[in-house]
Amino acid sequence: MPKLDWLTRSEDEKVSAHVPYRLLEAVPEHSYGDPNTENMLIQGDNLDALKALLPFYAGRVKCIFIDPPYNTRSAFEHYDDNLEHTQWLAMMYPRLELLRELLTQNGSIWITIDDNEAHYLKVVMDELFGRKNFIANVIWRKNYSPKSSARHFSVDHDHILVYAADSEAWIPNPMPRTEKQDKAYKNPDNDARGPWKPSDLSARNYYSLGRYPITTPKGRVISGPPGGNYWRMSEENFKSMDADGRIWWGKSKDSIPQIKRFLSEVKQGMTPQTYWSYEDVGHTQEAKQEILALFGKDVFLTPKPERLMQRIMHIATGPDEVVLDSFLGSGTTAAVAHKMGRRYIGIENGEHAITHCAPRLKKVVDGEPGGISKAVDWKGGGGFHFYQLGSAVFDEEGQINPAVRFAHLAAHVWFAETRTPLPHPRRRSPLLGVHDGVGYYLLFNGILGDKRPDGGNVLTRRLLAELPAHDGPKVIYGESSRLSKESLLQLGITFKQTPYDVKAR
Repeated sequence: MPKLDWLTRSEDEKVSAHVPYRLLEAVPEHSYGDPNTENMLIQGDNLDALKALLPFYAGRVKCIFIDPPYNTRSAFEHYDDNLEHTQWLAMMYPRLELLRELLTQNGSIWITIDDNEAHYLKVVMDELFGRKNFIANVIWRKNYSPKSSARHFSVDHDHILVYAADSEAWIPNPMPRTEKQDKAYKNPDNDARGPWKPSDLSARNYYSLGRYPITTPKGRVISGPPGGNYWRMSEENFKSMDADGRIWWGKSKDSIPQIKRFLSEVKQGMTPQTYWSYEDVGHTQEAKQEILALFGKDVFLTPKPERLMQRIMHIATGPDEVVLDSFLGSGTTAAVAHKMGRRYIGIENGEHAITHCAPRLKKVVDGEPGGISKAVDWKGGGGFHFYQLGSAVFDEEGQINPAVRFAHLAAHVWFAETRTPLPHPRRRSPLLGVHDGVGYYLLFNGILGDKRPDGGNVLTRRLLAELPAHDGPKVIYGESSRLSKESLLQLGITFKQTPYDVKAR
């Protein structure tokens, strides 16, 4: 597959691998609502935050939505959007690599972008996610009136690139039928099966059984469909449908026959389409009005309307599934996910994570009535935890940071070994879990109850007897081992020494 090249590509390909794992430190004063919630609002650089999330959320995120800087060479208040192509690609590439790791196999990623970088982004996404996993380029008409000040064209749309982690596994949820679509169904003959609409009985393609004369109820003989086409069904099936009252002859009973399509038999879900009008999903002015209602002033230049996010989450997720936005901006993705009963992770680097995102989500918890609240009957509830990025798990010498607790290192060790999130992150047990028949253990910070600095961190025969049982091969992390190599081999144990054998990247 062809690859896009840029000046710093070789260096950019290595960035995500060298980003250190950092601690996620809870900030209770900025958290709100239900203390048992899994919803997360993280303040910090999204590259560091995504790496910090891997041990906990790799392969668990159903939908990723990002609205990255468009590289329009205009100055945005909350981040620098004035980047050349190389700088923009250097910023995006490692983040997309990490985002890919977080998706479930049946998950999808949605990226809003304009023409400045859309085509570059498409080539990079084809490479990172696989060209076969490209789903669609959705066109969102974001303006409701043309810009008369435009020099050449009034640019009225944005692109939304949609990729699946695995296009064979990803299945979009159908769109609900609209009232306008249902109004096309009438019932002029009071059919007991309810409203219906007529459908053409003729077919353009050749059909060997589709040439026969039809006699109307008034006795008029119709030799064939208008234009010399074919009937779309055999004469036998036609007579059967007519006997069942599924053929419409018009009020005169003498018209060209049509098939009656009953609303009760129509597929209730509609296949999503790739053109989204502002009437259906909102426009930029609507989004700004939502922000104005929340904050009393227009503080973001490019917010997205809640209805746009509602449609994306409707198509891409179900209740209680995880949504992630690593360019959270004004917090729209998290707010809509909260109202729709999805779990969410929002990442924002700027100070407005505290001054705008957290207050907005607090209002949502309290039952904020704007945006899609009425459409989804939102009354309030739930909560979120606020986090900031803390120290790296390892210092510059590769030693474990003294601030690291058992749960942090356990999640890191498990992910390093299995590339999956820790199955029971809140359970305090030296047996982290079993993966592909191998039991993984961690002896750290007195997990077995011995509070001495090195207590319980050294593998001895006595300590081995105290460990939770696993009938199979074991990998045990600890400060040191008093068992010989022969004994470890005989017991089916692979011993790894902390911190030296713990992967720091």
